[in-house]
Amino acid sequence: MKLLLLLLALVGLAQGLQTRVPLKKMKSLRQRLQEQGLLESFLEQHPSNLAAKYFPGIAVESLENYMDDEYFGTISIGTPPQEFTVVFDTGSSNLWVPSVFCSSPACRNHHRFNPAESSTFLSTNDTLFIAYGTGSMTGILGYDTVNVAGINVHNQIFGLAETEPGDFFYYTPFDGILGLAFPSIASSGATPVFDNMMIENLVDRHLFSVYLSRDGQDGSFVLFGAIDPYYTTRGISWIPLSAETYWQITMERYSQYSLPCSRCFGESRLTLHPSLPSVSISGAPVACSSGCQAIVDTGTTLLAVPTRAFRTLMRRLGASSSGEISCEAVRNLPNLIFHIHGREFPVPPRAYVIRSNGYCTLGLQGMDTPTEEGELWILGDVFIREYYVIFDRANNKVGLSPLP
Repeated sequence: MKLLLLLLALVGLAQGLQTRVPLKKMKSLRQRLQEQGLLESFLEQHPSNLAAKYFPGIAVESLENYMDDEYFGTISIGTPPQEFTVVFDTGSSNLWVPSVFCSSPACRNHHRFNPAESSTFLSTNDTLFIAYGTGSMTGILGYDTVNVAGINVHNQIFGLAETEPGDFFYYTPFDGILGLAFPSIASSGATPVFDNMMIENLVDRHLFSVYLSRDGQDGSFVLFGAIDPYYTTRGISWIPLSAETYWQITMERYSQYSLPCSRCFGESRLTLHPSLPSVSISGAPVACSSGCQAIVDTGTTLLAVPTRAFRTLMRRLGASSSGEISCEAVRNLPNLIFHIHGREFPVPPRAYVIRSNGYCTLGLQGMDTPTEEGELWILGDVFIREYYVIFDRANNKVGLSPLP
């Protein structure tokens, strides 16, 4: 009996491990262009517009987000499987890859899906269009088996790119995008991959979690259907979503007030009241004076900050308007403190300072995307690297566990 239980436990462990997608950390697009002396001209031709990705009601995916992306994983599509490197993006909802029907330069130097070589492919007459800040991608929709870390998602709808104008994708090391946000923002009404995992009962729990390593360390992953307890020894802070579109939460700072309680036999009752602003440095408020929304987005490397707050942070941290800072001054920089759901989440300078070729810049970028609830911030990989992040669809919450 003990042997049987041990074997069952090992089988269960093996099945659980199959849901883990290893992520590779590679040189970013910014670094490769910089090394080739192409960065300055590239940025002039393609002005950044991070905010475009988050305009409601429009299928927009701002490619500028991928200037600094470094984490990519491998999936396969079709029978027999055709492999693709993709960004696992919690800031979008569609899966798409280049296809053999695409003649754009960006397609020719990447892996392209060939439906004629897959016995399980089903074609449709539906088209896919996703607008970008500096161009667009167009294609057709089809159905096939998508394998993610051993999980076979049958009849998964995905996009086969036919055009990828511009040169953004030409320089990127990944082939396509696998969106992990909500169905409400999926272009052409396509059902996201993780939704089909839940519908087909392919995951034990309706959640996935992300660990992004720092520096040159290995071990980054996306884990579907489970929480790895190794990364939660410091506890998990659960934050309710403020919208079921992106993984959007409210940033607010709480203060405790003691109020009389008529049923507490002369005792007082502690209640929590929001006290803004909710972004601070060394105990002093610096931003988010009217309330803020934040999106936890694995598809954005930098911290995207409202323009006014960006200028304030540049000034307070001693950086130039472009974000450049003396590498010698980095050791004296303070933590950025994000106040979320009554708790503090620090981001130290080791996280928000980017070192490249002897230069130091702050991993922040200005943008303006006001919402009905206030300013919008994008908590990208600069933030995520400091926390093990759990994206819980069952309870519509984000879990944050501090990493050592």
